Formats: sequence, C-alpha cells, structure tokens
Amino acid sequence: MPAKKKVDGAKLIKMVESGKHQQEIMKEFKFNTAAQFKAHYLDALMKTGKAPEIKSGRKKVKTNTAKEVLVSKRGSVVIPKSMIDEMGFAQGSKFAVRKTKSGISLKAIGK
Repeated sequence: MPAKKKVDGAKLIKMVESGKHQQEIMKEFKFNTAAQFKAHYLDALMKTGKAPEIKSGRKKVKTNTAKEVLVSKRGSVVIPKSMIDEMGFAQGSKFAVRKTKSGISLKAIGK
C-alpha cells in the first residue's frame, strides 16, 4: 500500500469551510477520488480536534498466560481440567487440529 499523501490539513479544512466545491478542492490537492478527499478531510478534522479520533486497528484482547499441556504415553494430548472448564468445553467436545507455521491450531467444531 502506498504511503499516505502529505496534505496541509488546515488549508483543506479552510477550503471546505469557505464553501469551495469538492471538485475544486480535489484539483487543488490532486486527490484522485472523492473517497481520498473525504479520508484526508476527516483525518485533518481529527488532528485539529474538531472531530473525535476514531478507534481503529485490532482490539487488544486479554492475553491468557500460556499453560503447559503434555502428550501421554499413548500419544494423547492432556489438557488440564481447569483449562477445559475455563474455555467452556465438556466431555465429547470435538476439535479440528492442524499444523501451523507456529505450532498447532486447535479449533472447537461442536459436540
């Protein structure tokens, strides 16, 4: 994705507030699309405090501390009961297991 174009936000806001037509503003700032113009206008408003910042990006999730599990003599993966209860699993729960770049993925698929 290309770097965001450097725009004089104060000048952009001033042109909009003065009633200039969108096409004229787009030509002045060399915006190719109305969406590009609106994105820069909103960004300028947020930077000046005229509009509240929009929360973006991934929501930070509470990270659980890693807990150890082990493989039994028979090759079964043993997950402690406390983890099973914490995650809401029950006897008979089914999982899809697949190898990933970082290890394995265990995904509940029903009962």
